Amino acid sequence: MESIGSREILRISVNGQSHELLVKPYSTLLEVLREDLRLTGTKHGCEAGECGACVVLVDGTPQLSCLVLPGQVGGSEITTIEGVSNGSEMHPVQQAFMDHGALQCGYCTPGMVLSSKALLDANPTPSREDIKEALSGNLCRCTGYASIIEAVEDAGRAMA
Repeated sequence: MESIGSREILRISVNGQSHELLVKPYSTLLEVLREDLRLTGTKHGCEAGECGACVVLVDGTPQLSCLVLPGQVGGSEITTIEGVSNGSEMHPVQQAFMDHGALQCGYCTPGMVLSSKALLDANPTPSREDIKEALSGNLCRCTGYASIIEAVEDAGRAMA
């Protein structure tokens, strides 16, 4: 990354749009997304990589944006929850979460949806164990996880 004073130039693509930003090198990707790009769907949670509320996809792979520095993602394609749907048409994972009541307060939902999408993109017919493992870094205090697992299974069938 190029430096200009105490800031660095970050070139990334977020939800299919190219951005060139002047950022503090010690900012996190979470801060860049929320504060610089105003994409507030990615949530501040524990800010220690423990809860999964800040999960985004970096080149298709789930990453905890609270632990990622700008220099680690230069040139990458970032997908946030805002980039999952196709206009007004929800992604099958989003639809399944709604259909199964797999969201309540909604705080964990963006991270859960993105982790689920990444799993289903790689494996459209995951076992329950695969789903549990893929979501193991995402904490939910409301649903008890059964409806989330059912939603991911249903989304996989819809995507197949």
